[in-house]
Amino acid sequence: MCTLQQRGSVFVLTLTGDGEHRLGHALISSLRSAVASAAEAAAKAGPGAALVTVGEGRFFSNGLDIGWAGTSRARLSELVAALRPLAADLLALPMPTVAAVTGHASAGGCLLALCHDYRVMRGDRGVLYMSEVDIGLPLPPYFMAVLRAKITAANALRDVALRGKKVRAAEGKEMGIVDAVYPSADETAVEAFKLAEQLAARKWDGGVYASIRMSMYPEACRSVGIVEESDEEKRKHFASKL
Repeated sequence: MCTLQQRGSVFVLTLTGDGEHRLGHALISSLRSAVASAAEAAAKAGPGAALVTVGEGRFFSNGLDIGWAGTSRARLSELVAALRPLAADLLALPMPTVAAVTGHASAGGCLLALCHDYRVMRGDRGVLYMSEVDIGLPLPPYFMAVLRAKITAANALRDVALRGKKVRAAEGKEMGIVDAVYPSADETAVEAFKLAEQLAARKWDGGVYASIRMSMYPEACRSVGIVEESDEEKRKHFASKL
């Protein structure tokens, strides 16, 4: 399913095995548990941590487990609902996050990558792909809210959501979706870890970091169920850090 390793101040979350890393109930639960463990360990260690998510094999994640869902819309709705709190976990995580997109990231897998702060991608193979328009499924509202938050160029958002464009790494960088491109999966994973080390070395306050992130993407955060602080709570939080 997945493993979590702490290497210095960086937590490496790996989707293990050579499969498609389909997001079913078991994998989503495992990912949520790993993210929570990283947050707990970082809180005990003090300021300065980062998370890298990487997939083994040809896929970062090929989306929801449609094999389990089959033709059942009820089962598919279950998976859509189950993925939502994982998106919330990542958007509220009190540390920087880096997705090492070492293979295909489709539909829910693309969403998973977009929920990270940074995306680095291998250039020799793999695509970012929102397949819903091609397979005749509407985009869940929280999917669209995250897409709008993370794909800010109107033409890029149109091509991803309405054209079902399979975005390769170099094009993703041009579109502002991908931060850096590396020749192979191994180099992508190594460089993602280096970036995470650099971010962790800044020793930012995790709570402040998460608060700023959530204020950057208020619509996306609301859509995944993150409760927004009231103005009074924001003032108190600000004052407590002075």
